[in-house]
Amino acid sequence: MDRRDFLRSATLFGVAGAAVWRPARATATAFFDPNPANGWRVFEVTLRVEVARPGSATRVWLPLPSLDEATWITPMGNLWQGNAASMQIERDPVYGAQMLVATWNADTTAPVVEVTSRIAARDRATDFSRPGPVPALDKAALKRYTGPTDLLPTDGIVRRTANEITGGARSDLDKARAIYEWVVDHTARNPKTRGCGVGDIRAMLESGDLSGKCADLNALYVGLARAAGLPARDVYGIRVADSRFGYRSLGKSGEISKAQHCRAEVWLAGFGWVPVDPADVRKVVLEEKPGLKLQDDVVVAVRDRLFGSWEMNWLAYNTAHDLSLPGSSGPKIPFLMYPQGENAAGRFDSLDPESFRYRISSREVSA
Repeated sequence: MDRRDFLRSATLFGVAGAAVWRPARATATAFFDPNPANGWRVFEVTLRVEVARPGSATRVWLPLPSLDEATWITPMGNLWQGNAASMQIERDPVYGAQMLVATWNADTTAPVVEVTSRIAARDRATDFSRPGPVPALDKAALKRYTGPTDLLPTDGIVRRTANEITGGARSDLDKARAIYEWVVDHTARNPKTRGCGVGDIRAMLESGDLSGKCADLNALYVGLARAAGLPARDVYGIRVADSRFGYRSLGKSGEISKAQHCRAEVWLAGFGWVPVDPADVRKVVLEEKPGLKLQDDVVVAVRDRLFGSWEMNWLAYNTAHDLSLPGSSGPKIPFLMYPQGENAAGRFDSLDPESFRYRISSREVSA
């Protein structure tokens, strides 16, 4: 099935109350050709939500692929269906994060919605020996990606730590690498952390507990980079396939309801947005095989690779922080990487797909 067939598809899904699938407006560049010969792979990710015992009006917000970067990821469209009273795409006005918002009336007995998103992606790798002409970030983006967020302050202990780390750096590239090496050396992955963590970097630094998961460790990188004057951003997404490079811990295929993963980017003159992922280095140390240390060859190899490259067995949703969910009566969320939902009783636990009743799966398809 090609992109046009996907966007025009009218396949019935076959659940009670289901309607014909409806195409979302695609954000893909016109005439985009995801040619496998050029390294492109195409993935479909399906997110299905069933609300148990609603009892009141209910609303859910489902993240959709929002980043359209011509060299490494392009959204190809979304198809959705369900028995909600309304289903529509909303966009965060600051970061452009897209989400499908579905709303059910109180008398709906078995609320259900399903959305399938298709993306094309290919691996990224930065050649630091070959800087080139890269347009500068515009003023709005520069302010956004060097400024603080609720959980990523850039003053106080964060700035002091960033200054200590980068004190001997001669260039922005040296600063970015120094922060990356420091995060890898000083943090640890904590398997007991719920979900991907929260990313409260001031609390991490003040307590001295630099353990957590990707939304903690990569947020620490982003916050320190911003405090050092480097534009940086978290990129929130989900693993969609196994790793082709032999790392069991860096891939996930099939059922991916708990495969969310946050990565990071830093913007460098001559290179643009550079991918980094110190959190995955620590994931390899903990999970690849028992007893690994930073000095082991399998860790050294991935540590070198993850400053400047990403394997794109991963879907990028957005770079948004501190979101107010449209139509919600609840508080802002720090980031949109998990499905969100609420009813009269309050916000659902997005980190518990069993009680929230959502399932996410993925498959690779031919372009």
